[in-house]
Amino acid sequence: MGNRAVRRRASAQESAPRWGWGRIAAMVATFLVMAIVVAIAVVNSQSVPKAASDAPILAHVAVGDTAPLFTATTIDGKTFDSEKTAGPIMLEVFATWCPHCQHETGDINALYSRFGNALNVIAVSGSPYAMDRASVSTVGDVRDFAQQLGVTYPIAYDGDLKVAKSYLQGGYPTIVFINPQKKITAIETGEIPLDKLVTDAQKAGAHAPPI
Repeated sequence: MGNRAVRRRASAQESAPRWGWGRIAAMVATFLVMAIVVAIAVVNSQSVPKAASDAPILAHVAVGDTAPLFTATTIDGKTFDSEKTAGPIMLEVFATWCPHCQHETGDINALYSRFGNALNVIAVSGSPYAMDRASVSTVGDVRDFAQQLGVTYPIAYDGDLKVAKSYLQGGYPTIVFINPQKKITAIETGEIPLDKLVTDAQKAGAHAPPI
């Protein structure tokens, strides 16, 4: 009886898989490589900023299209009506929480100052979320955004996101230039440098006075 039990144990040990040191070392090395790859991906995602903040809306407009008509009420109570606006237009669809939109205010201020009445500038909110990314955006949220960042150009709150649904290109900010014939001449997404904004404004027909 005892001999048969010993033989069964020996047989079980012989049939069980044997994990040699080489195989264990290979598995450990594979695990370490995977861990390093994941760590590098995490670091890169945190250290390399994207050009634009993701947006949930993708409007179907393109350069050369007739620009969808829109109206917006600025935070000081004025109405911007694209149909009744003569001359070229620069429209920005932004989110108050978007860091790229916050950075872009300086260049748009400079553009607005440079072209004056030769370019009709309007920025319209295009996100349901406020600067804290949690509460609902309101006209007060847009007003705080403008005050904190020193915005000098016309800026509007659009609670229904109608303008965003017509123009937003999946990223904040989206900047669109429209010529006097109501054709889209440029669509930009993300932080756009001032010199590119100036070029786009000129393509839309805006003529800045001599500096």
